[in-house]
Amino acid sequence: MAPDSASLNRKESQETLASLVHLDPAPIDTEKELPPLPEDSIESSTSNIMSPTQTSTSSLGLSGSGRGPIFYLTRIQRYSSYTFTFFAGLHFANTSLIPLIYRSVPYSEPFLLMTRELYHTRLTEPLLVGLPVLAHVVSGLTIRLLRRNQNKKRYHGDASPSFWELARSKVSLTSSSTSQRSSSSRIWPVFSNIAASGYAFAALLTSHVAMNRVLPLIVDGDSSNIGLAYIAHGFVRHAPSAYAAYVLLLSVSAGHMVWGMARWLDLAPPANWKKITFDKPTRSRRRRAWWAVNATAASLAVLWAAGGLGVVARAGPAYGWLGTVYDGIYEFAGR
Repeated sequence: MAPDSASLNRKESQETLASLVHLDPAPIDTEKELPPLPEDSIESSTSNIMSPTQTSTSSLGLSGSGRGPIFYLTRIQRYSSYTFTFFAGLHFANTSLIPLIYRSVPYSEPFLLMTRELYHTRLTEPLLVGLPVLAHVVSGLTIRLLRRNQNKKRYHGDASPSFWELARSKVSLTSSSTSQRSSSSRIWPVFSNIAASGYAFAALLTSHVAMNRVLPLIVDGDSSNIGLAYIAHGFVRHAPSAYAAYVLLLSVSAGHMVWGMARWLDLAPPANWKKITFDKPTRSRRRRAWWAVNATAASLAVLWAAGGLGVVARAGPAYGWLGTVYDGIYEFAGR
């Protein structure tokens, strides 16, 4: 059968190109894994054919439903942040709101002692503080490593030695080094601002816990005397470093928690939204969301600093036996 004239005189369609130009690309959902490779899908299909009984029983566990480890690790990271937010809210009220209302550390100390019964016991402190923070950080690191392995398998899994030998023979040394750098950067997931602030917050939180919880237990054998007066005493001894440390802690923690919660609640714009958003209504909506989240984070940091740095830090040193205890703790820390 002879081909007709329409099939011989083909012309590329420009409508598809125009539609792709006006599309607004959306980032891949962080909770979804990449589709399996062809060899993986073939192996899974053959395993289902060979063992049909395993598919019915595996749905009760962590596999068999199309949800891999990244799905469950994301859930752990998400709900652990909810648990820590409960503790952070109580801590924010005790160290900022109540001192800001009473304008006095001695009047604010009883409220701190009362709420300690909720999160300073042997059972509630690990459940509300220790385990959620550890699960949040470990799950985030594990997700990043798993995504790196997925990308490495997709970008380099089908590259045989003959392919690389052919590439080296055709490409110069400069171009090959550039391609290797771009390929290695493509393997690792994008290091977002939320992730960067999270790692910084973990380091600052560790030092804060060491100074206010671990160090009193080592020196005094007890941390029941540690309160707002202990913080105020530390500001009197070393004001510049204490102010710098707490300003950094408040700004990083407020930014990470507000942006992270906005991301979980789907209120924050996606990462790199300025580069991937071309539609004007969508761009304006995401710009408003970006300003709203930043304004909320800045307001939280300023409010926390108003009570913590404006009232507690200016309360003055502790006197008597309590001041002697505090001096011993700070001297042991080299401060």
